Amino acid sequence: MINNFNLTMLTDFYEITMSNGYFEHGMKDKIACFDMFFRRVPDNGGYAIMLGLEQLIDYIKELRFDDEDIAYLKSKNMFSDKFLDYLANFRFTSDIWAIEEGTPIFPHEPIVKVIGPAIEVQFIETMVLLTINHQSLIGTKTNRIVRAAGGRAVMEFGSRRAQGPHGAINGARAAYIAGCAGTACTISDIMYKTPALGTMAHSWIQMFPTEYDAFLAYAKTYPDNCTLLIDTYNVLNSGLPNAIKVFKEYMIPNGYNGGGVRIDSGDITYLTKKVRQALDNEGLTDIKIVVSNSLDEYIIRDLLTQGAEIDSFGVGERLITSKSEPVFGGVYKLVSIFENNTEIPKIKLSENVEKITTPCSKRVIRLYSNETGKAIADVLMLADESPPDGSDYEIFDPDHTWKRKIVKDYHAKDLLVRIFDKGKCVYESPDIETIKEYCKQQVETLWDEVKRFENPHDYYVDLSPKLWEIKNKLLNEHK
Repeated sequence: MINNFNLTMLTDFYEITMSNGYFEHGMKDKIACFDMFFRRVPDNGGYAIMLGLEQLIDYIKELRFDDEDIAYLKSKNMFSDKFLDYLANFRFTSDIWAIEEGTPIFPHEPIVKVIGPAIEVQFIETMVLLTINHQSLIGTKTNRIVRAAGGRAVMEFGSRRAQGPHGAINGARAAYIAGCAGTACTISDIMYKTPALGTMAHSWIQMFPTEYDAFLAYAKTYPDNCTLLIDTYNVLNSGLPNAIKVFKEYMIPNGYNGGGVRIDSGDITYLTKKVRQALDNEGLTDIKIVVSNSLDEYIIRDLLTQGAEIDSFGVGERLITSKSEPVFGGVYKLVSIFENNTEIPKIKLSENVEKITTPCSKRVIRLYSNETGKAIADVLMLADESPPDGSDYEIFDPDHTWKRKIVKDYHAKDLLVRIFDKGKCVYESPDIETIKEYCKQQVETLWDEVKRFENPHDYYVDLSPKLWEIKNKLLNEHK
């Protein structure tokens, strides 16, 4: 159902009413350029992670209006027969560029750019935002949690708390790319090759006559992957002694030296210290300690600061829903139209400064230091401008133009990659392991100051002088 369901009509109704209006007023072939961007990093972080592009590509490839869709629209008695005939024979012909998945992204820069006939570029707004917003949100939250874990494995355990099937499946995908070791979501492993992981629930222990019987049965069934949940009754007085007994009397005599215990409640710091001490005293130094229970980056950081003895984490609801800030806030705005092959810049103004848009079809250039490999700044340029060539280049704050810096000894990378060319997909999404490794590498190009959880350094997203002049001119014209 999830794979085969036609999602064309998963759109805001005003996309259809506007499209009909464009059609009726002879504007269906007017060429327009839209940008998707976001205004603020969730959790007041220093950067976000670009994700969701593969699912957007799948949607565009399958974009079509079925007979049922046309019949539904006809029943609304709002749309002309000519417009419905147009939709019945609809074919996507626009151009799309996007920043590749796994790339750190920053406010106010285009992460998806669409150029094409007005109806096409208007209609896809909802799904552009839905696919990119959701996975970028979950990936950004996950990356924070993974960094807080300090190299310890993090497993995504949140399927049952996700907002619906797509939230669980695509959320698991985003979490894995952003750094999780695996996910509890089995179907995500089938669809996206995110390793499925899991141990047992408290109900497993309760189904057996005793806790020891439950542990022994599990060890015999899964001796190569035996992690025992020890907090069903009492961690220190019951769960841990029974787990130690199984490890020493069954696992080790049968040649299985690994395994783990999981704690899902109680004072995690206190309990893990006691558990580690007891395991080590019994010679079970290879047994790992896994913890779960409504964790997030702040709790994880506090646990480790307090000296908790933890080898890996299971993180559920606060990851898969990004509970602390469950909206990514990406928007999709018109930035120019084309008449007689001439681009006409468009700008949206607001008394809220952060809602003012940057006009024109653009490219996004990231400057990297040749000495450190670290990202220095992003520069938004007109699409037909040549990127910096490595010679000294001046960047400046577009809001406080007296703040300037000469960048030396750097190289430039064009971040926007062509995805669709006149409606044909020309981009092949990498496999998930490639995206995951790329994400890890790209996060490493950020300075630690940008990665701080509190008061991160503002990463510079500047405008080229030509683009700044156009924006400033439009601002002055609309005073």
